[in-house]
Amino acid sequence: MELAQRNYQTSASGLEALFAASAPDVISFAGGYPDRSLFPRQELNHAFSSSFTNGDSELLQYASTAGYQPLREKLAARMTRDGINADAKDVLLTQGAQQGIDLTARLLLNAGDGLVVEGPTYVGALAAFDAYQPTYYTVPVEDDGMDLHALQKVLMTQKIKLIYTIPDFQNPTGTVMSLKKRQALVALANRYDVVILEDGPYRDLRYTGTNLPPLRYFDTQGRVIFLGSFSKILAPSLRLGWLTASPELLKPIMALKGGADVESSNLMMQGINSYLDHNDLDAHIQKIRTCYREKKDLMVKTLRSYLPDSCQINDPEGGFFLWLNLPAGFDAEDFMNNQLLPEANVSFVPASVMTPGHGPVNGARLNFTGPTLAQIQSGAQALGQALQSALSPKRLSN
Repeated sequence: MELAQRNYQTSASGLEALFAASAPDVISFAGGYPDRSLFPRQELNHAFSSSFTNGDSELLQYASTAGYQPLREKLAARMTRDGINADAKDVLLTQGAQQGIDLTARLLLNAGDGLVVEGPTYVGALAAFDAYQPTYYTVPVEDDGMDLHALQKVLMTQKIKLIYTIPDFQNPTGTVMSLKKRQALVALANRYDVVILEDGPYRDLRYTGTNLPPLRYFDTQGRVIFLGSFSKILAPSLRLGWLTASPELLKPIMALKGGADVESSNLMMQGINSYLDHNDLDAHIQKIRTCYREKKDLMVKTLRSYLPDSCQINDPEGGFFLWLNLPAGFDAEDFMNNQLLPEANVSFVPASVMTPGHGPVNGARLNFTGPTLAQIQSGAQALGQALQSALSPKRLSN
């Protein structure tokens, strides 16, 4: 039988390979997993149990497409504190931020429409976008975020419908977009009539320095859609995220959400709301920050001790990932599949799956939040030594 073309494109996105590289017997720096020891198991257990015992007869009933109102109120208050002026009516609860990416793409993209993504970018976003068959335009990521000179050249010569960006601790490079670039990016979107999808799952996970305002803060024309998620700050299996946008964008997105799955789980939304009623989420996030900063520092220190001089690792101020730069022409995917995995039992995400089309191959994303400190120590050492071997003159000449 003949399947729709989008099925092939999405399955070829590299997302499945990412999770395959996270097998139980592998020291995985591949998947973007939180530390499972930080999940607030007892608190969530109590919260969900109390949801069943509080006498709410509507707990197991259908709810609104927008989502449970008390939880939307709490999220609106948190976003307002973070620089996004919002109230409950401006918030849509989604099946993780991933659904927000899909709904935005479904709203805006016809086959062939112009879509700007960062190069490299989040592989899961590419998997979602591929289904709508856009024309990709990839803009490089600099140390202070998206290269806006390159972006403006694209905007001047091509019709672009959507710009997708992760301005805070970008996945996969860990970079933070500067304040100046945030303002300039919104100004460019205004000038060229483009919608911005701001993916913000890591905004709460800053380990040093001070957070910058989100892009949505600078939005005066209602063209920035902001995504948030509980996956990185509570637990991924909750599968609950949120989206906020101007009424002109939020209303049709909500209609698409209703057609996709009717609503997010009322049980899940009320359980999380109960957790927030009885626990200090900010205190929990601070605990996460302390743990992840220690892990990040150890990975950076170990890699810098063992990497060859021709390889560089960055040191981001937050988020989940480090970015490994390898010598020009070095194929990170081939190295992982044919040397690192079989010989050292270590994995990462190669650059080749994080850019649409044929992008650079000499880079890799390393996750430091999922593995233990012992795994980081041994895995980073093994990775450095494997690269020393792969880049030795003798091996390169064979």
